[in-house]
Amino acid sequence: MNASKDLLNEHYQDLADKPFFGGLVAYMSSGPVIAMVWEGLNAVKEGRKMLGATKPADSAPGTIRGDFALDVGRNICHGSDSVESAQREISLWFGEGLTEWNANNYAWVYEK
Repeated sequence: MNASKDLLNEHYQDLADKPFFGGLVAYMSSGPVIAMVWEGLNAVKEGRKMLGATKPADSAPGTIRGDFALDVGRNICHGSDSVESAQREISLWFGEGLTEWNANNYAWVYEK
């Protein structure tokens, strides 16, 4: 999808007073992005581990940012920092709702 500047302004509203805000919105709106929702046991915590630290130089090898990013202002991906943030961001990015789907191996992965 192509994220509008209005969407990005709302998504990053907590950073609006930072000096890099304008550049962040310009960068994020400069081309398509892939928006997705991950779910599962500890999805926020585990997802952030896979993404790596916000500063790519602090990210471990094998993480997305550790392997593919160099600069904090171009750290490639965003991950919600809490379930509450995720719920807010999902409503912003997926206003039309999510597609419900259950993998066939669900019972093999989760005890519940």
